[in-house]
Amino acid sequence: MSDDPIFETNIENLELIARGKVRDIYAIDDAHMLIVTSDRFSAFDVVFAEPMPHKGELLTEVSNFWFARTAGVVRNHLTDLDLSDYVSAEDYQLLKARSIIVKRLKPLPVEAIVRGYVIGSGWKDYQANGEICGIKLPPGLQQAARLAEPIFTPSSKAEVGDHDINVTFADIVAKIGADKASQIRDISIKLYQLAADYARPRGIIIADTKFEFGVDENDELVLIDEILTPDSSRYWPADEYRVGISPPSFDKQFVRDYLETLDWDKTPPAPPIPADIVARTQQKYRQVRDILLG
Repeated sequence: MSDDPIFETNIENLELIARGKVRDIYAIDDAHMLIVTSDRFSAFDVVFAEPMPHKGELLTEVSNFWFARTAGVVRNHLTDLDLSDYVSAEDYQLLKARSIIVKRLKPLPVEAIVRGYVIGSGWKDYQANGEICGIKLPPGLQQAARLAEPIFTPSSKAEVGDHDINVTFADIVAKIGADKASQIRDISIKLYQLAADYARPRGIIIADTKFEFGVDENDELVLIDEILTPDSSRYWPADEYRVGISPPSFDKQFVRDYLETLDWDKTPPAPPIPADIVARTQQKYRQVRDILLG
């Protein structure tokens, strides 16, 4: 791993398609693209000035691990194309551990979120009206309570700088149709359950997670983006889990909790993140990688 953080990439021989909150995307050809996961850090849909060294490499390693474990559930966008065939030797050494070459697909405008526990924005919604994304939950649940069954609680797909918004299943049906919405819901819950069942005996609770999907030229669903990383999931140490509090985490909730103590309205410009908070977050990402990958 390179010791210097990579906040932004610039690959001269490839066309930059998009620069997201964390990922830089380049064209390989009409059917494929290169996704480079940078060390940029985002929270509350805002990108911060301080990078987190090795973040891109850690996220890529964890995501690829889960893509391999879930390949029997749903197809994903990974290909076997070799990065060294498309970039310079220097760029290859710099980017190989944080890059994937994937199929070009049509992304669907939905964040497919599955929750096994009542936490985060779901907890806030439950406190307000006893529901999460239109799903009525039993009264009297405490913060971080485990749900009897995982629930599908989608949100809108926001542009960089905008906030995702929790929506109902009916809203997703209106956007992409009943068949696709049902497929995404069922597959997402199955993926979550598979991952939760793997993580729990290893001392990790996956409280919730987010998936994204695209469709191929045959309108078939394909799993895209990243999956089950500390950026897209809440990972809790099982031995420290307690109902009634926001449990300690292996993910960026640690930074979110710090940011909640500030007088900041969660819109740009982002406040600076102290170096010790960045370092402790990096340590948590490494911990969850080491536990999951053995």
